[in-house]
Amino acid sequence: MSNSNSNSTGSYDPSDFVAKMTTSHKTMVVFFGSQTGTAEEYAGRLVKDARAYGIKAMVADLEDYDMERLESLAEEVPDAIAVFCLATYGEGDPTDNAADFWSLLKERDELDDDSFSLNGMNFAVFGLGNKTYEFYNSVGRYVDQMLDKFGGERLADLGEGDDDADLEADYITWSEQFWAATCDKLNIDPESLDLSSQRQYELLDATDVSPNRVFVGEPELLGSYKRQKKHFTPKNPFLATVAVKRELYTGDRRSCLHIELDTTGSDIRYTAGDHVAIYPVNNLELVEALGSRLGINLDEVFNMRATDDDAKKQSPFPCPTTYRTALSHYVDITSLPKAYLFREFAAHAEDEGERAQLNLMASKEGKKEYGKFVIRDHRTILQVLEGFPSTTPPIDLLLELLPRLQPRYYSISSSSKLHPHSIHITAAVVEFETPLGVAMGGVCTTWLDGMEEGVSKVPIFMRSSSFRLPSKSTTPVVMIGPGTGVAPFRGFTQEREFQRSKGRPIGDTVLFFGAQKRAENFLYEEELTEWAEGPGNVLHTAFSRDQKAKVYVQHLLTQNAEDVYDMLKKKGGHLYVCGDAKYMAHDVNHTLVRIGMDVGGLTETASVAWLKDLRLRKRYCEDVW
Repeated sequence: MSNSNSNSTGSYDPSDFVAKMTTSHKTMVVFFGSQTGTAEEYAGRLVKDARAYGIKAMVADLEDYDMERLESLAEEVPDAIAVFCLATYGEGDPTDNAADFWSLLKERDELDDDSFSLNGMNFAVFGLGNKTYEFYNSVGRYVDQMLDKFGGERLADLGEGDDDADLEADYITWSEQFWAATCDKLNIDPESLDLSSQRQYELLDATDVSPNRVFVGEPELLGSYKRQKKHFTPKNPFLATVAVKRELYTGDRRSCLHIELDTTGSDIRYTAGDHVAIYPVNNLELVEALGSRLGINLDEVFNMRATDDDAKKQSPFPCPTTYRTALSHYVDITSLPKAYLFREFAAHAEDEGERAQLNLMASKEGKKEYGKFVIRDHRTILQVLEGFPSTTPPIDLLLELLPRLQPRYYSISSSSKLHPHSIHITAAVVEFETPLGVAMGGVCTTWLDGMEEGVSKVPIFMRSSSFRLPSKSTTPVVMIGPGTGVAPFRGFTQEREFQRSKGRPIGDTVLFFGAQKRAENFLYEEELTEWAEGPGNVLHTAFSRDQKAKVYVQHLLTQNAEDVYDMLKKKGGHLYVCGDAKYMAHDVNHTLVRIGMDVGGLTETASVAWLKDLRLRKRYCEDVW
């Protein structure tokens, strides 16, 4: 069938996914909205599984395509199925690459636009979220609702994955329902199919490639690390020099780094509250150990090519490259391998007992065994393979199936007004020992800990945030940031003091900070103490281990309940919370509900509604993890 968006030469607009599907005879398109790569990973798995069912499918990044073309999908592609894997982050926000699609649906919804019709379009939605956040899976829920409202035919119930519980189990449960409905819709008999692994990429020799054509860690553009060119983006990061690196903790048990990244000459701009993303590098000793276990030459150059010539990504990461680069920069080798991978590994087990155990842990019946072996003992891919000595999967299988190493996002702890050519971050170094006695560390923080001032460079790009100071400098502000949650508030305090230095009136600014011990963990003590001496500035501190009864920031809120309520209810103040989502942010919200009841005389229902209204009006903002 010809397509109206195709030109006379037979090519088509690259943003037209419908034309791409008709040209390549695809039946299914799997869109993803992903911030950290997980939703993209699940989208790739759906496309891979579709191949096993004999369905031609394509992965589609939402920001790459004209989503208004959804209207034509059912008409131009018979039996077409549109699947959406959508993550929710922040305060119910869509991911950056899903923002335009979100806005499209919002606009049509608010206009009650009858002309936007998805009649006959088969769809399914799998949302990814975290129940510790108030707006759990709100993006997936909204998109599912809108696709139904505009006439789409829901093929499977909305799937909701909870990253705070068992996201993988949630996905498997939903995908079983989805594939059953898909087979029924397309008259496919799953019993007649070979549902074993079907590879999306093939390994190619590239040892004769010129060295200047080999990727050395660049996320997208070949040679971009050697030839830095503006404008800097996730595909073209800026190599910032580590100008300052100093330890913030004074105890010897833990480490927290203050790092200043020099952005001179980059034209990178930021606002207090924004995030800086850093592309990390895996532990080099771990890379060496994994290479040794797999029996590969880490410095060998290779290429990977999609087995489907029409695939969106011709390789799973920038190629050609070396195995050392791939395992260092592109592949996540420290996250816990998902259960479905064990079935792939079983095919390469020489020992029958190992094969049986691997297949068991990949099944529903083996969920408990998988949980003990992988999750309880915190086994990375290396420890998994060490536990099955007769099992050596080929390197290209791991390179294809392991998730991509993702950038890490940090709240910026400086103000660009004071530091226009420098970005500050505050990062607690993650180090722990697994039940197996293996020393582990956070990929990015342990890498940053090895940086050398004035020499080391890290690839960065910016991500804007809705975590913003009020537009009026006179608006009162309440900030709650224990531990490294103080990071954006250091930027906020700098910003307000800069405004004060320029003669602008500044509203009351209150900071609640908490840590374990004043003597060891009081981040930016001298700076914050000096700031608190300014007019209208108040610093409340809670050090939980300095007395027998533990004291946390929520206790300080209760002690200052009348002042907090007065600032929020009577003076139109803004409230900001940064830090742990599961416990601290939840406890703070509960405390605020009590304050509304005890000080404001509200019923519990009315107090909850009051806080919800503050959230909706962006006067109660969270940056939590």
